Amino acid sequence: MIKSLALGAAIGFGLFVFADYSFSIPSVKMSYATNTCVEVENYPSTLFGTTNYTCESMPTKFNHVWVQ
Repeated sequence: MIKSLALGAAIGFGLFVFADYSFSIPSVKMSYATNTCVEVENYPSTLFGTTNYTCESMPTKFNHVWVQ
């Protein structure tokens, strides 16, 4: 009984960490005409804190958003 509760708690925590990481990936707005960075939208994370990416210091992993 205790093992199954511990396993359920570990799985639930793992899902929370995965969701927190997935929703905190920044979005980079790229100009369609010039193919350059226009703006980086940073999203806060519960576990990892807020990132401070800019067009000069791009994140290694990001959501690509095309703008005019």
